[in-house]
Amino acid sequence: MTVPGDPSGPYPEDGRGGVRTALAGLTTRGRSFLAAGVAAAVCAYVLGQSDLLRVGLLLAVLPLVCALVLYRTRYRVAGSRRLSPGRVPAGSEARVHLRVENVSRMPTGLLMLQDRVPYVLGPRPRFVLDRVEAGGRREVSYRVRSDLRGRYPLGPLQLRLNDPFGMCELTRSFATYDTLTVVPRVEPLPAVRLSGSSTGHGDGRQRSLALAGEDDLIPRGYRYGDDLRRVHWRSTARYGELMVRREEQPQRARCTVLLDTRYIAYDGSGPDSAFEWAVSGTASALVHMIERGFSVRLLTDTGTSVPGEGSDGFTGAGHDSADTSGLMLDTLAVVEHSDSEGLSRAYDALQGGGEGLLVAFLGDMDEEQAVAVARMRQRSGVAVAFVLDSDQWGRGAGAEPGRHCRERLRMLGEAGWTAVAVAPGSSVTDMWRQADRERVGTGLTGGTGGWS
Repeated sequence: MTVPGDPSGPYPEDGRGGVRTALAGLTTRGRSFLAAGVAAAVCAYVLGQSDLLRVGLLLAVLPLVCALVLYRTRYRVAGSRRLSPGRVPAGSEARVHLRVENVSRMPTGLLMLQDRVPYVLGPRPRFVLDRVEAGGRREVSYRVRSDLRGRYPLGPLQLRLNDPFGMCELTRSFATYDTLTVVPRVEPLPAVRLSGSSTGHGDGRQRSLALAGEDDLIPRGYRYGDDLRRVHWRSTARYGELMVRREEQPQRARCTVLLDTRYIAYDGSGPDSAFEWAVSGTASALVHMIERGFSVRLLTDTGTSVPGEGSDGFTGAGHDSADTSGLMLDTLAVVEHSDSEGLSRAYDALQGGGEGLLVAFLGDMDEEQAVAVARMRQRSGVAVAFVLDSDQWGRGAGAEPGRHCRERLRMLGEAGWTAVAVAPGSSVTDMWRQADRERVGTGLTGGTGGWS
């Protein structure tokens, strides 16, 4: 933000309001002087001591004069804030740089600079600026850190004005603020390759013709430089001019990452909860697939798709990978639990997808929900599920999956999924490797998707 102007604001139109504002800014010292002056004046009147009356008047008038002078003082100050960086992973620090510039022709007095920050980012930073000369500037910085993802407002910036005697203190605020985005932790994932899978680019990538079948090809007119071996003689005879077969059109492999956000599917809260692990795993998988050249989309149990562009919701080949990753992470930074009880809407969103690789991060499921997830396998080439069992997470690190979780894993495995149970304290990288080992061990092949 950059807010030039008068931090102490315009004078109130109501004089009584101005008096109340000035008196409200009296410090403990100022109130003590005022009370002592009034008491001395009363005693002087009762005792008939004129000298004591003069002392009392001096004690009472001094804080009032300081408050009036401070209230009538106007500094033209510009303030700015800069975040470095503006998007940080949970558990990492960001630095906030503040700059105050005196754009008036007179120096300022003692200033206290204070920035408002949410309590989850740490204590409220305060800085004392002794004196800023005319045209001068001061720069300070502080660090913020949060273990919880989210979007946190920083500001508005506040200035506290003090008189030289410490009798009065007035606080004035700038109007604007900035936002710090704390995204989920992203773990680097190994480049694994499953049998029958294809990468985003290379020899194994998908290719599609204009129509299936040699006789159903839609040819185009011959262009200078075209290979004569591509001449389609049947179409040439039909149209009376040289026609050539269209080149095969490369199509980027697709990946859908499904995040189960149902409130009933997870127990516990906080940065070490099962739900936060699922969000972090989703972020890691999305970033990994984008870096490997896949067209990706994020899907939740509510049927919401990100980025949601076009008819299929996948990112296009022309999208910048950094922008796509930023969009996904910003979405996951604010994702919350949903009130959904099932996964049917996610299954409906997959109906028209023509999915390649499907990676799912799932919480607790009953039999009906497990059946819905098993049916999702029919819409994908390779399907991998990471299942977080609340009972297992409740027992702590080293606990084995419960009976219900093992039954759900069996149902998904019979439907063609590669399903693994996520143990408490496991890293996303280790679970990624375990899914690869189990996939290779089952000998399942085929499909148009995969990981790389």
